[in-house]
Amino acid sequence: MEKHQMNKQYVYEMLIKLLHQQEQFEQEEGSLFLQELRKSIEFDTPLNMTEIHVVACIGQHEPLNLTAIADKMALSKGNISKVTNRLLKNGWVRRTQLNDNKKEVFFRLTSPGKQLYAIHEEIHDKAQAQFMGILHAYSEAELEVVKRFLLDLIGFYEQSIAKITEQT
Repeated sequence: MEKHQMNKQYVYEMLIKLLHQQEQFEQEEGSLFLQELRKSIEFDTPLNMTEIHVVACIGQHEPLNLTAIADKMALSKGNISKVTNRLLKNGWVRRTQLNDNKKEVFFRLTSPGKQLYAIHEEIHDKAQAQFMGILHAYSEAELEVVKRFLLDLIGFYEQSIAKITEQT
């Protein structure tokens, strides 16, 4: 096998390994986050990471309507509707309307939702700082290659998802 082909195979294998490690990391991170959260806020209902990220999205941009949340999170409106209904039911968010638009519903964080958002941001900032430490070792030219690769990979997955969606 020629060196170029071997390198491509190696990159593919490393991507698969990365995806598996990311999945495991997200599960562990989610558990750790929920443990930290329970130390600060008492809550009885289970929360998943999608719900936490919807709270974070609303916290960053409130007030937001369902369509804006779906767009910002790249999830379907149906999925966001289910998540926001659970968040409403459990007291993390509330519905509001703007004075000049009584027809459209917007979401804002409740007091517990703001606490959840603050804790999420603190943990997120720590994780981002750690990631930036990794990137610090790369030159500007290397970062440009990494950016190009990630953009190409995102495009690949977007096209793959679109093809799968068309088939269903």
